[in-house]
Amino acid sequence: MNRPVKPILTVCCSCAFYRQAVELEDAVQKLGYTVVLPETAHEMKRRNDYEVSHYKTWFAKEGDYPEKGRLMRAHFSEVNKADAILVLNYEKHGRRNYIGPNVLIEMALAFDQHKPIYVLNDLPEDSPFEEELKGMQPIILHGDITALPSPAGESV
Repeated sequence: MNRPVKPILTVCCSCAFYRQAVELEDAVQKLGYTVVLPETAHEMKRRNDYEVSHYKTWFAKEGDYPEKGRLMRAHFSEVNKADAILVLNYEKHGRRNYIGPNVLIEMALAFDQHKPIYVLNDLPEDSPFEEELKGMQPIILHGDITALPSPAGESV
């Protein structure tokens, strides 16, 4: 007998939130999803080093920007393969529920493909992207990861 295929949920968030992404991975898998994290989140977990500056080398060395582009394309590919995305948005630089430009791009990619966009916390109130964020009509989980729908279509 074939086991049902678990839907793929790609996590999108600022690099500053990769520790939280790694910490949520098991909980989301237990809800019945295959979880895809950004490549750098896996590297941070492997090294047990979540200091962002150790990975975003392009700020100090401009010649490293092609690596930023490669990482972006790799994660866009994961968004393309996903059934839905989960945006993790916490406080960053004193801004509540931060969603930055790269995550906005990932959300737009999912939106264009008519994929569900789940956002863990409320949308940021002071975002220059407020119009676009609201226009994509994401599903807000209000901080409750168990509010993700079960793969069988029932609320967990």
